[in-house]
Amino acid sequence: MLFIFDMGGVVTNTFKMDSIYQKLNISKNDFSEICKKNNNDIWHKLETGIISVNQFWNEYNRRIQSIEKAKPVETDLFRLFFHPSKNLQTIELIKSLKKNNRVVCGTNTIQSHWENHMERGDYAFFNQTYASNKIGCAKPDPHFFELILEAEETEAQNVFFTDDKEENVAAAASLGIHAELFTTAAELTEKWKLFY
Repeated sequence: MLFIFDMGGVVTNTFKMDSIYQKLNISKNDFSEICKKNNNDIWHKLETGIISVNQFWNEYNRRIQSIEKAKPVETDLFRLFFHPSKNLQTIELIKSLKKNNRVVCGTNTIQSHWENHMERGDYAFFNQTYASNKIGCAKPDPHFFELILEAEETEAQNVFFTDDKEENVAAAASLGIHAELFTTAAELTEKWKLFY
């Protein structure tokens, strides 16, 4: 069997952007609107590896020039404020599953966070990591999972997936993957025991 785990919100705690919004002196909605300005979504481009972190912040700074209260960015805030903690129960589950199964990470991430996770060894728990910024596709696009299935040379019915976002779980399930919304490692174990 193949088990796919999301990273943020499952193996580590979810990255909170609030500190970044505060530093930028804007709201979450403002940030989203700036990123999506002119139907050119620079966050999506960052998350799928189309642009670098430097390119993101340069374009962000260009876009906020007309916004009075917004502050320009001089350093990579995504790296500066990223301090995830590990979910030890999930890590124990991954170690246990790896004894008899292949266990991979399927995550939406950006280069700043990728580098931090690499330094901390967070991806070392897995046989392989499929990151959006490396494979050029992000959840909830079903193609994200199709790429993993192709790379792993397996069929959807032989795969278990968990994520803390309902839209990602739904996307995986639409392909026939056994997909569960993550709450706790213990609950996930009980749900998956019904199938494997």
